[in-house]
Amino acid sequence: MADANPYRAPEGATGVLVLADGTVLWGRGFGAAGHAVGEVCFNTAMTGYQEVMTDPSYAGQIITFTFPHIGNVGTNAEDVEANESHALGCIVREDVTAPSNFRSAARFDDWLKANGRFGLAGIDTRALTRRIRLEGAPNGVIAHAPDGKFDIPALLEQARAWPGLEGMDLAKDVTSPTSYDWQGGVWRLGHGYGGEEGGADRPHVVAIDYGAKRNIFRNLVKAGAKVTVLPATASFDDVMAEQPDGFFLSNGPGDPAATGEYAVPVIRQMLDTGKPLFGICLGHQLLGLAVGAKTSKMHQGHRGANHPVKRLSDGQVEITSMNHGFAVDNATLPTNAKATHVSLFDGSNAGLELADCPAFSVQYHPEASPGPQDSFYLFERFVGMMGAQS
Repeated sequence: MADANPYRAPEGATGVLVLADGTVLWGRGFGAAGHAVGEVCFNTAMTGYQEVMTDPSYAGQIITFTFPHIGNVGTNAEDVEANESHALGCIVREDVTAPSNFRSAARFDDWLKANGRFGLAGIDTRALTRRIRLEGAPNGVIAHAPDGKFDIPALLEQARAWPGLEGMDLAKDVTSPTSYDWQGGVWRLGHGYGGEEGGADRPHVVAIDYGAKRNIFRNLVKAGAKVTVLPATASFDDVMAEQPDGFFLSNGPGDPAATGEYAVPVIRQMLDTGKPLFGICLGHQLLGLAVGAKTSKMHQGHRGANHPVKRLSDGQVEITSMNHGFAVDNATLPTNAKATHVSLFDGSNAGLELADCPAFSVQYHPEASPGPQDSFYLFERFVGMMGAQS
């Protein structure tokens, strides 16, 4: 006799991933109990899962980690890029084990629970990653119920009803609510984030926070800048009231075209000042939109700490950290903008600069948190440009 409940959880299952096409993947839940709906993506980084989970660029997303041993170094109060986890949850192959690292202060599963985020273990992450690569990033619901009881039809309806990231402005949800002066440089073992404070004699950059990672501001300080952070919705008058020597456009989540409705007019006014401007990730896409290029949703996106990028000026290859699901369309760049970097994975645009004003941007995260440090020179280049004009 057929099972009256086709969605009956297998024995021991306390977690589930329900995709919008009806696929149901059972596993073992950890972290908080409950559920969340978002886009299911994958990240190929081997380290830095705590930085990844707290990156505001992951708002609205559920992360499939391709590295099987997530949680093995535990968590601590320093390896975070924001005050909370912005990724909705994570999908992993192996169960979270007891941490083995001298810096660990708490287990990863306990940290997830404290942050109200969901984990799902026991999933064939290779198969799920292959599916995303072939079919694109799906909408889905991740759920954890310690008693193993799930209303799968209701979860499926939520997955199907969620509109997806295209057309969604999330920068307003993750930006700082107020302006503030950033303090502190990069982390050092035994010293933490103390040290450089960004004194008054340094070039002053106003950073627009569309969902910035903290380590970006730390690297600007390390490169020699003083940093003032403004919310994503700051007006041009708000920006200029800070008397900046240059402008920085941060990373962030969501569709750049949606955020661009209020950000692009301000960026165009910034460009008209002739002061240096540097953009990263979403900031790169917004600069592209500001000069007349177009952006589009990618099939699977780029997320990981090992992405090769070719610098077109000299052919140098940089290994970079990436996290984006939208890209600037090279074919739409205007004549005053040229591509400076290209992804060696798929040939998509990874950087641009303008010929008629001192502005440039990159699609990847040169602050390397987590990831390699091949691209720190970009911060030095930007601070040098500000210093030359101040």
